[in-house]
Amino acid sequence: MTSPLWHRAIFPPVYETVDKKHGRHEIRRIQTSAVLNDYLEFPCCGQVFRLERVRTIVKTGKTERETVYGITSLTPAKADPARLLQLNREHWSIENRSHYVRDMAYDEDRSQIRVKNGPSVMASLRNFAISLLRLAGASKIASALRACARSSRRALHLLGLR
Repeated sequence: MTSPLWHRAIFPPVYETVDKKHGRHEIRRIQTSAVLNDYLEFPCCGQVFRLERVRTIVKTGKTERETVYGITSLTPAKADPARLLQLNREHWSIENRSHYVRDMAYDEDRSQIRVKNGPSVMASLRNFAISLLRLAGASKIASALRACARSSRRALHLLGLR
């Protein structure tokens, strides 16, 4: 199926990556353009992009397709299509290095703190503790938290208090 003429005029050729990990075959295609910058009422628009993801589960053969559109302040000179695709991929490192760790180490999804600023404050405190442990060289956050719970001296040492 060919793209409509307006689509081909706005978005140049596709940059594509293919990965096969975790039992999935993934194709990511990105198209970027700065042609619309003057027409968008969006501050600091550097370029727009169209990102298509096609995932196939290897075992079942089931295929999922997803297309997202985005705007970035990065100009084409600062981020070509390959770089934008890489940045989009790295976005998930936040999920994996922060939210997942908070949920596994603190069982955050079952937290009963749900009113006013409580959830934000607790998330900030948990992020602070995780950051301290990472700065101290801990690679396994849950075991490092247990070690701090067993020894208040260790926890105070992380805070710079002896």
